[in-house]
Amino acid sequence: MKKIINAPTDVIEDYIHGLVGALPHLARVEGWPVVVRSSSTRKANDRVALVTGGGSGHEPAHAGYVGAGMLDAAVLGPVFTSPSVDAVYAAIRAVATDAGVLLIVKNYTGDRLNFGLAAEMARADGVRVETVVVADDAALGDTAGAGRRGLTSTVLVHKVAGAAAERGWPIERIVAVLDRLLEGAATMGVGLGPCHVPGASAANFELGADEVEWGLGIHGEPGRERGPLVSSREVARELVTRVVADRGIPAGAEVAVLVNSLGGTPDLELRILQGDVFAELARLGIRPRLSWAGPFLTSLDMPGASVTLAVLDDELAELLTDDHGVAAFPRTIPATDLGRPEAVPAPTLADRAEREVTDPAAVAALDQVAARLARVLIDAEEELTALDRRVGDGDLGINLARGARAVLDARAHLQAESDASGYLRAVSQLVRHHVGGTSGPLYSILLLGMAESLEGAASPGADAWAGAFAAGVSRLRDIGGAAPGDRTMVDALVPAADAATAGHEIRDIAAAARTGAEGTAAISANLGRSSYVGDRVIGTPDPGAIAVAALLEGLAAVGTDSQEEAP
Repeated sequence: MKKIINAPTDVIEDYIHGLVGALPHLARVEGWPVVVRSSSTRKANDRVALVTGGGSGHEPAHAGYVGAGMLDAAVLGPVFTSPSVDAVYAAIRAVATDAGVLLIVKNYTGDRLNFGLAAEMARADGVRVETVVVADDAALGDTAGAGRRGLTSTVLVHKVAGAAAERGWPIERIVAVLDRLLEGAATMGVGLGPCHVPGASAANFELGADEVEWGLGIHGEPGRERGPLVSSREVARELVTRVVADRGIPAGAEVAVLVNSLGGTPDLELRILQGDVFAELARLGIRPRLSWAGPFLTSLDMPGASVTLAVLDDELAELLTDDHGVAAFPRTIPATDLGRPEAVPAPTLADRAEREVTDPAAVAALDQVAARLARVLIDAEEELTALDRRVGDGDLGINLARGARAVLDARAHLQAESDASGYLRAVSQLVRHHVGGTSGPLYSILLLGMAESLEGAASPGADAWAGAFAAGVSRLRDIGGAAPGDRTMVDALVPAADAATAGHEIRDIAAAARTGAEGTAAISANLGRSSYVGDRVIGTPDPGAIAVAALLEGLAAVGTDSQEEAP
């Protein structure tokens, strides 16, 4: 698919550079994919700061909504991938005020995990942080294991929260008005075709020439069902009927109507659909008090649209119409000093104190293993991406390979760690920073659990490593909440940890992981993004579990290379 980009690896940095250079009310946090208000438009210290974000590819969401009357900061992850914990933490620290920080989070596992951990880190620094989670998907309702997905009601949340914060409302009152908004807000969309991720060799799914997908997710996840292509009037009836029923909107209610392009549908078609939505609402006796149409929360170049309805009262209507100064919500913004982006200093993130190398043999052996496993993930990138494309959003192989390359690039730094525990902590930090989505935090938790188990251990032997691995898996399960049978990486990790603690050889541990991973092909997902697909994942093993098996098989093969020695 042809793209107007410089390189797939540079799209986020290039986007931030272009956006901030063109809009003088914006700045970026140095060294981080974070867009904030420029110094001339920063919020007073007695006003609540609003922070949101998510994977890129949904533009103008969310950086386009940074500005007076809406957001204070937006954190950008890689395409369709949650931003890292540290990037979210940098955003919070960059804009925090005495009145507190409100995080607006879409209901996806990676977003909730990463924003949640960053919030805890900021609270430990004395920053008051509250969170509002948007879960407005009318297509799946409350039946999916991971809950409703966060969709285009998020944009209305930005506007209402931004207006309330500009008025000087305390954080408790802002949260209360957002809860009221979300109780009456829901979204459903229809996809006419796939989107194309920069650098991917294929589209993330396929549709027939006369086929549509009802209720698909904003990352191309499969929706409620597929059906034949129908007219705009029939699209409006299906979407409005589903949303009205989902929220129980009664005749006589007043609503805000947001008709959203998924990226590849032009204004011509959106306005046709908007008119048909008005007609359908009139048929139901529901009055559209406010309405907008345009690209608000997209899926790259996906053809299709979504309809959001939100029940209004006078206060919500006033907040939605308060003045603002952002680029993406319908309003003209005067521009000056084009092409001169401003940067603000990055907040200082805590670094571990350097320590003397006390166990060089363990560090050297572990470094060789880490390099081997990094190459395993790089070699498996295409396979894991192809698997993930069948059951999720197709980013697992890309994310893990990105982390693997970061480990290889940092070997000189890693070799200076004091012992095995310090080495694992350093790798955990690299993984947390470079591996997007849910995988980064989960592998980071696993490595931290192992590091804590090995704290103070000199030249740890096989029993110590087996215990550390089991401790890391236990920590991951405690925090991540997954159990065997949920169709996650845990299905490979638990049998491997059991084999390790039973004293089996590494090849048997790897075989246990492979058996567990392959067994997920017969399991419906309960957690993660695959849970939205239901039984359609049957026949395809979980990509995260396959990645675990590949890593342990790579570890088992280390001993065959005379240049490498297993720890």
